[in-house]
Amino acid sequence: MSEEVLNTHNASILLSAASKAHYPQDDLPEVALAGRSNVGKSSFINTLLGRKNLARTSSKPGKTQLLNFYDIDGKLRFVDVPGYGYAKVSKAERAKWGKMIEEYLTSRDNLRAVVSLVDLRHDPSADDVQMYEFLKYYEIPVIVVATKADKVPRGKWNKHESAIKKKLNFDSSDAFIIFSSVNKEGLDRSWDIILEHL
Repeated sequence: MSEEVLNTHNASILLSAASKAHYPQDDLPEVALAGRSNVGKSSFINTLLGRKNLARTSSKPGKTQLLNFYDIDGKLRFVDVPGYGYAKVSKAERAKWGKMIEEYLTSRDNLRAVVSLVDLRHDPSADDVQMYEFLKYYEIPVIVVATKADKVPRGKWNKHESAIKKKLNFDSSDAFIIFSSVNKEGLDRSWDIILEHL
């Protein structure tokens, strides 16, 4: 499938699910998006789909508490996974999300890859590292996207990229994309890599 075949602007939120029983029952390929609460996940989705606010960007991190399924042109779905690592959420709530995310990631046949978002400006958090290790352990294809590139001088990108890869113990066979929703850096490459996984 190529981007030409996919009308990325023809996108809508399909449903929100808390468990397997509510997942869409078909065999459309899905790409999940995971990352810390304020890493820019909604902005990434909106930028890829050329929409201002299909995915709600929230000033209150930790608001996405369900798996949000987005339909893209009836051919592909993005699945927005609740942001992790947000302190204001109770332990019980966090454990519940963890279970929900784990159930989806380990049991969903439709899943083709996970876009794991990290912030280019900072070293990955313990949660980021854990997510990456989890995906590697279950042999789920992972695309690491480092967001907010516009906030780092271009001359320092390599340094930041190296620091992130080192912290993640990055597998060089995985894709690493430097991304900015402000200046669209990495937009075409993100689509290329996502479509390769379908």
